[in-house]
Amino acid sequence: MKQTFVKAALAVSCMATVGCGQAPTAMGPGEYAAMTVATTDREIPVNYSATIRGRQDIAIYPQVSGTISQLCVTEGQRVSNGQTLFIIDQVPYKAALQTAEANVAAAKAGVATAQLVYDSKKELFSRNVVSQFDLSTAENQLLTAKAQLAQAEAQRVNAANNLSYTVVKAPANGVVGTLPYRIGALVSPSMPQPLTTVSDNSEMYVYFSMTENQLLNLTRQYGSLDNTLKSMPEVQLLLNDGSTYTEKGRIESISGVIDTSTGSVQIRAAFPNKDGLLHSGGAGNVVVPSIYKDRIVIPQHATFELQDKVYVYKVVDGKASASMVAVEKISNGREYIVNSGLTPGETIVTEGVGLLREGTPIRIKGQAAPAPATEEPAAETQTGKEE
Repeated sequence: MKQTFVKAALAVSCMATVGCGQAPTAMGPGEYAAMTVATTDREIPVNYSATIRGRQDIAIYPQVSGTISQLCVTEGQRVSNGQTLFIIDQVPYKAALQTAEANVAAAKAGVATAQLVYDSKKELFSRNVVSQFDLSTAENQLLTAKAQLAQAEAQRVNAANNLSYTVVKAPANGVVGTLPYRIGALVSPSMPQPLTTVSDNSEMYVYFSMTENQLLNLTRQYGSLDNTLKSMPEVQLLLNDGSTYTEKGRIESISGVIDTSTGSVQIRAAFPNKDGLLHSGGAGNVVVPSIYKDRIVIPQHATFELQDKVYVYKVVDGKASASMVAVEKISNGREYIVNSGLTPGETIVTEGVGLLREGTPIRIKGQAAPAPATEEPAAETQTGKEE
């Protein structure tokens, strides 16, 4: 029984070595796709969430109190500068203006009377009929009458202005917003909600935010903020329904202050709006092209991460050699821009990176396998010759 067990063990051992007395067959290197690193120019679009505002969004508040007597526009109507929007009840303001005008007339009469008295006193004083005191008193009365006239005229101007404020006009060309107040509503300058908003939609401002690192990259690329504004290419706008706005815009301003709460900076782009498709208060995405010149670009699937570091496998002397690279992650989710760690002409593995280990033999797909070395026959020994 013991002898049978030993034979079985030997049989298994022979099978494991692919036949007793034969050397195991050596496995060749695995085939992997690879690429030769080279520099290239790449334009990669980056999307930023944005809000749309009119060139001017002017909140219209009344400058006098009263009830609305006429509503002269409708919501969404395009108006021109100076066009009447509302009329507030004018009756009390017309009465105030008439009172002010009457006061002016009375003050003018008072001035005329005081002037006559002064002239008379002056003539009598020259004849030594009245004293200096009487002449000075008449002069002071004339000055008082003139002051009262000036005060009355100021009140008249104020009353005329208040009457003109009852006609609320558009301060600029634009589109009328919502109309929360209708005829009969009591309005005043201290009301919390404006009568309406007039938006100048001939050109729209689109605001979006960029992180501090992204701003630093732009500044390094173009040299300064001024050069960035001058040299940056035109940007596109993706509307809320997913369509692309037909007109392109330009970045006009970059805030010089970084918001400490968000770590971002606000940027404004301007888009023409001839057809009125864009509306103030809308949302979308600004597409900013990032231009990279003479940079190394590699696919993301050619890398692997270890402790927040990015690595690639270089092919060195037919074997895989792990190498750390510094990359810039871009928004397309497919590629990395390599900042350091690779030089043009090097070869990296682009597929099956997760299966490799340091020193794994590599044969690049599409390349012919090296011919196996042929063994030379062993030289006859001197003993064999003698035999």
